[in-house]
Amino acid sequence: MRKILLAATVFFLIAAPALAAEDVMVVFDGSNSMWGQIEGTAKIEIAREAMHSLIGDWTEGTNIGLMAYGHRREGDCEDIETLIEPGPFDREHFFSTIENITPRGKTPLTASIEQAAETLAYRDNPATVIVITDGIETCQRDPCALADDLERMGVDFTAHVVGFDLKDEEQEAVACIAERTGGRFLPAGDAAELRTALSEVGTAVAEPEPEPEPEVEVSAPESAATGASFPVSWVGTIHHSDFVAIVPMGADDDELGNYKRVRNNNETELRAPSEPGLYEVRYVLDEGRKALAATEIEITEPEVEVNAPESATTGSSFPVSWAGAIHRSDFIAIVPMGADDDELGNHKRVRNNNETELRAPSEPGLYEVRYVLDEGRKPLASTEIEITEPEVEVSAPESTTTGSSFPVSWVGTIHHSDFVAIVPMGADDDELGNHKRVRNNNETELRAPSEPGLYEVRYVLDEGRKPLASTEIEITEPGIELSGPDKARAGSELRVSWRGKPPHRSDFIAIVPMGADDDELGNHKRVGNNSEIDLEAPEQTGLYEVRYVLDEGRRTLARHSVEVVDETAALDTGGSLDVTETAAAGDTIEVNWSADTESGDLRIALAQTDQAKFTWIEVQSASDGPPLTFTLPEEPGQYEFRLLDIPGRKVLSRSIIDVQ
Repeated sequence: MRKILLAATVFFLIAAPALAAEDVMVVFDGSNSMWGQIEGTAKIEIAREAMHSLIGDWTEGTNIGLMAYGHRREGDCEDIETLIEPGPFDREHFFSTIENITPRGKTPLTASIEQAAETLAYRDNPATVIVITDGIETCQRDPCALADDLERMGVDFTAHVVGFDLKDEEQEAVACIAERTGGRFLPAGDAAELRTALSEVGTAVAEPEPEPEPEVEVSAPESAATGASFPVSWVGTIHHSDFVAIVPMGADDDELGNYKRVRNNNETELRAPSEPGLYEVRYVLDEGRKALAATEIEITEPEVEVNAPESATTGSSFPVSWAGAIHRSDFIAIVPMGADDDELGNHKRVRNNNETELRAPSEPGLYEVRYVLDEGRKPLASTEIEITEPEVEVSAPESTTTGSSFPVSWVGTIHHSDFVAIVPMGADDDELGNHKRVRNNNETELRAPSEPGLYEVRYVLDEGRKPLASTEIEITEPGIELSGPDKARAGSELRVSWRGKPPHRSDFIAIVPMGADDDELGNHKRVGNNSEIDLEAPEQTGLYEVRYVLDEGRRTLARHSVEVVDETAALDTGGSLDVTETAAAGDTIEVNWSADTESGDLRIALAQTDQAKFTWIEVQSASDGPPLTFTLPEEPGQYEFRLLDIPGRKVLSRSIIDVQ
C-alpha cells in the first residue's frame, strides 16, 4: 500500500493525480505564526484558500486523515492531535474541521512528522511526507536528524518540503528534510507561488517522470584572491532553489563549499576560499545535488601589508593602516605574539577603509597586529608591536564625608573611555563602585560612598578593567544634627533645621513613620543649599521621624522624633491658651493664658491657620491681661490663637477656634 503523509506547518492538502490505494495524513500547523500576513491577508487564510483550489478528483478512493498541532495550548510542545482518523474523504467535515482550528501555540514540526510517520507504519510500507511550513522548529528538536533516521529506517521514505514565506536562513533549516530523504525543497512567497509549488510536488509524488538533461552554462573569472568576492553568472536556470558553488577541483557532486541559491537571478558573487589552489565554480541542481555545469578558477595568494607603531601603552588607541584589502568583512586585529590563526583579540572590520584605530590590550608584552581574512580566519600579513605599561597618577583628598562630592584629578590619560573610581580598600580590579569616564578631562568629582571606612580612588583602564594608579582616601561620618518641633498637626507644615555641613545638596529631609525602612522617604525635600526647610506633616496621626537621608545609598544620618496630632489639637511648648473651641462670626470672646517664661514681650495673636507663625490678623500684648478680649472675624472658618514669645522667637501655645 502506498502511504502519503502531508505535513503542513502552514497546513496543506495537495491536489495530485490519483494514486493507487492511498492513505493520506494532513498535518495542520496551528502555531501562532499562522496569524502572520502576506499583502494584508493572514497566512492561514491563504493556506485555506490554496487547499480549496487544490482539492480535486484525486481524493476519490483515498483514505484521508487530519492531524493538527499548536492549536489548543500556548507554549506546549506536546500539543499534537489527530482530529480525523484516516478514512474516506468527507469534504464538508474536513473543511469545517480546518475552519475551527485557531492558531495559538508553538511549532513541534519534528515531533509531528515523526508521529505521522509512525501512524503510517513507515518502517513497513513506503511513505511520502509533503511538508509546507511557514516557520522552523520551535521545540528544541532537529528535523534534519529526524530526516536521517526516517530515511535510514523507512522502507521507502521520501519528504518533499514547501517553504512558505520563509527567510533564506529559515529555508536552509528545513530544506534538509527533503535533501536527506531524496525529496524536493520548493520555496513559496505568496498564494500563487504556493499553488505552483504544491502542483510541482503533487506531480513529483504522483507521476515521477525522468526529465531531459537540462543545458546550463556557468561563468567566472579565471582567477581570484583568497577570501575575495568574485562575480559568477549562469544561463539556463533550472530551479530557483539550485546553487552556484565553488569547490576544490574534482570534489564530489554533493560538496557545496561556499555557495548561494540562484533564486530568480542570473548572476551573483561568491567568496573565494581561504586556501590558494585550483577550484571549480559549479551550477548544482538542488534536486539530487547534481552538478550540471562547471568552470575552472584559480585562487591565488594576495599581497597584503599591515602597518602599526613599534609600541603603544596598555589600553591606548593606536593607528593601523593596510594596503591590498581583500574583502570589507576582513579584520585588523591585535593578538599575543604567536597566537593561533583564528584568535582575533581586539579587532575591527576593514570595511571600505585603509586605516583605523585599535585598542591595545591591558597587559604589557609583545603582540602582533594582523590582517585576517574573514573567510577561514586566515592571517595574511602581520607586524610586531610592543605594549608597554603607562605612567599614570591620580590624586584625591585624604578624607571626605560619606555621600559628599569630592575632587579627583589625574595625569597621564590613556583613553577617554577609562574610569576614575572609588572602591573599598583592596577591592577586586574589576570593581568600579562610584565612577566616571575620564573623557577628555584631567579632573572631575566623585561621590563618596554612604559607609565610612578606608577606600581607594583608582584610575582604571576601560580595556580589561585594569587599575593603573590609586590613592588612599578615608570616608568619615558627617556630624549632622536635626531640630524641629516635637509635635505637629496632621497636614500642617513643620520647620526642620539642621546643623553640620550637609554632605550633598541632593540629600533629603524626610518624614516617615517611626521605624520605617531606611530607603523609605515619605514626604521629603532635597536639602539644596539650605539649612532649614518646611515639610508637610502626614495626614495620619501617630509617631514619626524626621530624617536626614543621604542621596548616596539612601542612608539615614540623623533623626528627630515628632508626634503628628489631630489637625485641630492644641499645641503647647512652654505655655498654654484657654480659648473656646467654637464661636459665632463677629462675636467678642475672652482669651486666658499661662506661660513658663519671664520674657518681657509676650503677645496673644489671632491668625489664619496657614499664616506664618509671626504674622496675624490681630495681636495684643500679654501685659494687658489676662483675660484679653478679641472680636472674631466676620468670615466663618478655622482660625488660630497663638501665644508668642517675641524675643525668644517661639510659639509657646497654639489653639484652633472654629468660627461659624
